[in-house]
Amino acid sequence: MLGVLGLEEAQESAYRVLVSVGAADVPELARRLALGEQDTERALRRLEQNGLAAQSPGRPGRWVAAPPGVALGALLTQHRHELERAELAAALLAEEYRAAAGEPAVHDLVEVVTGAAAVTRRFLQLQLGAAEEVCALVTGSPVAVTGMENHAEEEATARGVRYRAVVERAVLDRPDGITELTAALDRGEQVRVVDRVPTKLVVADGTLALVPLTARSAEPAALVVHASGLLELLTGLFETVWREALPLRLGSRGVSENAPDGPDATDLEILSLLLAGLTDASVAKQLDLGLRTVQRRVKRLMELTGVTTRLQLGWHAYERGWVARDR
Repeated sequence: MLGVLGLEEAQESAYRVLVSVGAADVPELARRLALGEQDTERALRRLEQNGLAAQSPGRPGRWVAAPPGVALGALLTQHRHELERAELAAALLAEEYRAAAGEPAVHDLVEVVTGAAAVTRRFLQLQLGAAEEVCALVTGSPVAVTGMENHAEEEATARGVRYRAVVERAVLDRPDGITELTAALDRGEQVRVVDRVPTKLVVADGTLALVPLTARSAEPAALVVHASGLLELLTGLFETVWREALPLRLGSRGVSENAPDGPDATDLEILSLLLAGLTDASVAKQLDLGLRTVQRRVKRLMELTGVTTRLQLGWHAYERGWVARDR
């Protein structure tokens, strides 16, 4: 079973016996394994190299097993990294093969970018080169660049580039999540929220896209996709997620004058975050309000709209234009 981690049968058997008995010397272990002492010694040395066993410092000649959760977990992680690097190498070799086969036009439609610095550079270049619109799917775990480091976004919006972003609900729970999103909304960007986005994605002007290639644990890598059927597929994916997402409203941007007894800017922020799925406690924390203040304001809005449930309040909020959404 542990052969996929590079262990031979004798080594796996020796490790299993050590785990079961706690500690054993070579002769005892050889009897249990029905192996010669030399073969048993060799298996133990191999386990030692893999961090699965060690000689007892207090009792020379005795061998003890490393905790499986730690030792095997480290081996699994190492092999995952090796597999991911092998997958990346295979992808690069496939690109080289296509180029050598005389298909430069097809080869140029997709390029592989590896390394955090390279991915960050292309991510910023996409935005700096955009002329009309940038669309993005944002997860709660940035790898190459965080929102606070994305100065290209500020520069692009200053040039009049439109931004549409769909963020995971986890983004709202990050310490700087609300601050970043409020700043984005204040720049005129459109932001919507869903439980989870299918992937990280950036599309610039509908002509260029950046999408992750590898898992979170591996070295960051991404595909840069040029105009092609794949780009159309990624653009369609964004539009589908966008249509299903809920708009986010934070800060005072775009808040119209309301009647004296209507909702104020804070009420609208609370409504937007509640509709995005946050609990009362999370809303209070993110807006730096007391929990009772949030609950009192929600109760007042329910009385104002004449409803008895929060579900009804959400419906009335859309009907009254307190929370805008495309029909």
